[in-house]
Amino acid sequence: MGDTVAHKLIADHLVEGRMEPGEEIGLRIDQTLTQDATGTLVMQELEALGLDRARTEVSVQYVDHNLLQTDEKNAEDHAFLRSACLRYGIWYSKAGNGVSHPTHMQRFGVPGKSMVGSDSHTPAAGSLGMLAIGVGGLEAALAIAGEPVHLRMPEIWGVRLTGELPPWTSAKDVILEMLRRHGVKGGLDRIVEYHGPGVATLSAMDRHVIANMGAELGATTTVFPSDAAVVEFLRTEGREDDYREIVADPDATYDVTDEIDLSTIEPLIATPSSPDNVVPVREVEGTKVGQVVIGSSANPGLRDFAIAAYLVRGRQVDAAVSFDVNPTSREILADLTRIGGTLDLVTAGARIHQAGCMGCIGMGQAPAVGQNSLRTFPRNFPGRSGTREDSVWLCSPETAAASALTGVITDPRALAADLDLDYPDLPLPARASINTDMLVAPLPPEEARQQRLVKGPNISDLPDMPPLPDAFAAPVLLKVGDNISTDEISPAGAKALPFRSNVPQLAEFTFDRVDPTYSRRARECRDTGHVVVGGDNYGQGSSREHAAITPRYLGLHAVIAKSFARIHWQNLANFGILALEFVDPADHDRIDQGDVVSVRNLRSDLADGELTIRNDTKHEEYRVRHRLSPRQREAVVAGGRIPLLARSSSAS
Repeated sequence: MGDTVAHKLIADHLVEGRMEPGEEIGLRIDQTLTQDATGTLVMQELEALGLDRARTEVSVQYVDHNLLQTDEKNAEDHAFLRSACLRYGIWYSKAGNGVSHPTHMQRFGVPGKSMVGSDSHTPAAGSLGMLAIGVGGLEAALAIAGEPVHLRMPEIWGVRLTGELPPWTSAKDVILEMLRRHGVKGGLDRIVEYHGPGVATLSAMDRHVIANMGAELGATTTVFPSDAAVVEFLRTEGREDDYREIVADPDATYDVTDEIDLSTIEPLIATPSSPDNVVPVREVEGTKVGQVVIGSSANPGLRDFAIAAYLVRGRQVDAAVSFDVNPTSREILADLTRIGGTLDLVTAGARIHQAGCMGCIGMGQAPAVGQNSLRTFPRNFPGRSGTREDSVWLCSPETAAASALTGVITDPRALAADLDLDYPDLPLPARASINTDMLVAPLPPEEARQQRLVKGPNISDLPDMPPLPDAFAAPVLLKVGDNISTDEISPAGAKALPFRSNVPQLAEFTFDRVDPTYSRRARECRDTGHVVVGGDNYGQGSSREHAAITPRYLGLHAVIAKSFARIHWQNLANFGILALEFVDPADHDRIDQGDVVSVRNLRSDLADGELTIRNDTKHEEYRVRHRLSPRQREAVVAGGRIPLLARSSSAS
């Protein structure tokens, strides 16, 4: 039996465990990626760990999220991040250089390498044949310090692609089709591997689109083969010497299989407010639009902007539409300008913003209440845009540009027919506008040790995290339903994001979009602690560990849910919060907000996979299970990985 690409990549980096689905494995990590919304905590964690210098082959810190400098807070974070990179031997990409994922792909991505990133869309690098996994910030910090990353061995989900995409469709429609079929939990505990003859018809940046939004499937990561398309991409970036062929063996077998005939794909769109609410564009044509935004790590390639520029060339966008364009890197903006696309967009009425995530993380570009916003973004969770009552749709650049022109949701095929437009052969340059000077390289070790961390007033130390008590009785302070995202636990947006390096202040925003009284009520019962009850897929979405840290700071002892999203589950364990699942999901309905639940003999009971939770208010008991490894159990009862490591260090 031959090997898949995923099996080859894992085998090359396996340092602990067996490659059996469900078994905990440890992986050696070659590269790390951090961004500013999560990276400030990573650098604080490196300081807490006492790191002298990064032990990876390459670690890069990007500034792409907290770009709006409406006061001093974000600027302080940027200064702190730069100083930490100089101190610890990490590459630094300053504000405006670009979104982390496409910029990393352009400058640092190497087939066959492993990478973790403190951003859930890190799997985008799987487009180059890398093993790239999104993790919480502490996992990234430990990888920078040379520690292996641990996870449960996923199943390998082989998706065979045949055929070729029709005109006026693109890679975004492929991943939307996957979400339409399988939903936001379809990839849980799986690696998605695309193979088959249709793969050869997709460029490396097309593959980036699909791999990026594999995170929306809940997948551990996504991988593509490293083949001729990867050679071509690296040649364009002047890095063809980094190429290494990695393809699945002809007789490779997969744990789970699926197939997509690309020739049957049509323009698709995700309706508000979940990435898997997918319908054909033709079914919602005519819906009025108030905003269209093109950009983000989900559609970062030059062709994504060039096709939009082609559609609007010589035309004006509808007067009622705010048409926003967020370039994804300086390089892509330079190349778009070289081919005339920037002029086409500007003269058509587009607003060109700086290279970065911008509206994708709610950092500006918040839509008006009651108006539909079409975006080429990866997520449309409620309120993520920065507007609490938002209406965000996810679509391809073709659909977005067509709709900007008409002012209503428009199938690009219909618009092309009306305008007698053929699908173009876009004039993409054979050589990119490469500028390596935009990145600040690590200092030599001797110079690095002389650097001091620059901490402004808004940068706090990590809070102390006491061990979990062996017995507690705590109120259920909040009960929520299915698919609660980390955006709803610890929101993004221009109000909250500037406090990402200040845990006490950020804690005030915890669950604000679900229950604005949560943080106040949590502070009132910090002595007893509290519990949150959740539904299926609790903690989906962003990798932000703030969604674990701020509830922990407010006294959260445990989350009892039907099921958890992978990264958030790991983050809860890392920061000393019990993640428990109902053995009988119907028990979820028997607990009410305000009930007091209790645990006895926690440490001894955790040795088993199941334990009993008592509802003291209703005089009931529920069986719950945890999926913690012995390593994770030790961290949870110690109050988290950092207190555990500190205790081990002092003991030695």
